[in-house]
Amino acid sequence: MENNVSIYGEHKPELEKLLNSILLQVSEIREEMKSQLGIDPVEHCLGRIKSEDSMREKCVRKNLPVTTESALEKIYDAVGVRIVCAFVDDVFTIRDYIVNSGRYEVINEKDYINTAKPNGYRSYHMILRVGGKYHAEIQLRTISMDTWAALEHHLKYKKKIGARQKLIEEELKRCADELASTDLSMQTIRDMILEGDN
Repeated sequence: MENNVSIYGEHKPELEKLLNSILLQVSEIREEMKSQLGIDPVEHCLGRIKSEDSMREKCVRKNLPVTTESALEKIYDAVGVRIVCAFVDDVFTIRDYIVNSGRYEVINEKDYINTAKPNGYRSYHMILRVGGKYHAEIQLRTISMDTWAALEHHLKYKKKIGARQKLIEEELKRCADELASTDLSMQTIRDMILEGDN
């Protein structure tokens, strides 16, 4: 495929429509939860369509042909949405809203919150499909999980770590575990406050 031809072919408008549909639904969920809890459960929500270069690079990395078919049918994160919540429970509440909405076919879920990756990464991932053709990846996480992932991403690209690599990985894992413990404590405090309101 020539680089001046979109890897998404003529499907970009449909991907944009899917992205906007998900973002609109998240807004609706936020409003509903806000009316129940009195506060917005989402700290921030970001959406994007994977850039042409990133999608081409991912096809190559996965040993797939650099084609529209690969981009739409073999790789599932052409559309990506990250929802960052204040509390762990809100992550799972929003997940339930999305699953029960009936708008999407959920084809895969990975719970890296209850079962973290070995490096300490925590997040909840969902792959949605619409119309049997278009896919979106949803990442749900807390503020602290998002902060850790952003910092780890920056550190991952630092060069010349050498002999300190193992120590750095251990420290990153320790930080991730401490943040997870803080998330649980903050959730407990919120639960106590909400119980006091009842």
